Amino acid sequence: MSRQRLTLTILRNMPAILFVLVFILFSVLDPRFATVTNFSNIVSTSAFVGLAAVGMTFVLLTGGIDLSVGAAMYITGAVIGMLLQQGAPMLLAITAGIVAGTLLGCVNAVLVARVGLAPFIATLVTLTAGRGVGLLLTESRQFILPQEMRYAASSVLGIPLPVLVFGVVVVVAVAFLRYSATGRQIYALGNDAEAARKAGLNTRRLTASVYIISGFCASLAGVILVSQQGSISAGLGQGVEFKAIAAAVLGGTSLFGGVGKVFPGTVIGVLLVQMISTGLVYLQVDLYLQEMVAASVIFFAVVIDAQRTRILGKLERRNIRVEKGLGREAAALPASP
Repeated sequence: MSRQRLTLTILRNMPAILFVLVFILFSVLDPRFATVTNFSNIVSTSAFVGLAAVGMTFVLLTGGIDLSVGAAMYITGAVIGMLLQQGAPMLLAITAGIVAGTLLGCVNAVLVARVGLAPFIATLVTLTAGRGVGLLLTESRQFILPQEMRYAASSVLGIPLPVLVFGVVVVVAVAFLRYSATGRQIYALGNDAEAARKAGLNTRRLTASVYIISGFCASLAGVILVSQQGSISAGLGQGVEFKAIAAAVLGGTSLFGGVGKVFPGTVIGVLLVQMISTGLVYLQVDLYLQEMVAASVIFFAVVIDAQRTRILGKLERRNIRVEKGLGREAAALPASP
């Protein structure tokens, strides 16, 4: 294998390599980190961020961004808490909460795809408005959920339900992006919106669909989070949008659209973000500094990943030119007798 091909292989697999390096680092610093129980806890506690990150991946693939996923989670939890407090069946409360969270995604879809607002501005508006709606519904009170809601965080055949839901969503997302016409069109839109429009793609419909998907995934994340916490407070879902974006980008999804995979990319990114947070707890980093340290580590990892994408693009273009040159040389050689 040539040096250039080796470099390309390393860069393409950088998220997985970074994941292994971080895991080894924390394991060396604290042997308790490298246990099956701890890794199982990391997977389980990262499920709600993972769900939000899957929806975020769809948005990022089109070159957009969704800052309102935390607000969608809060609205979902607020509706569930209110209905359960009023004696509504758990299934009805969960369904209503998912619908409410998805509606926020629909608002984003209208603002971005129809009104034409920049995704950053549109979702920043719905982030603020969504949290305002949640505070209005709950009157800033904390809801302690009934014990039956905790069943949503139980296990099925030994697999924690949050992990099972996350796994199903990942499988569906991968199949949708890889095998459906709409999934391929989302990549085309992210690569070149103008070219996709000229090719006859309904770019408005595609743009709207990813924000609705993001809202739906965020609402599922809200259900998982409230079932794990057993309560709803004004801080529910706050900051999740940052973790979701970081997880997707760490997994190789480009902020400029057209590049990225849910699996293994975003899944590795989600586990990496949660692993950093858990590792800091094992190292007994000051509670008030954990968020700062985690944010700094993620920031530098994202910067490195951006440089990786830039270098990878240059090497791949150079590799294509070399292969074309070799092809022309081979075609110019006389046929062997």
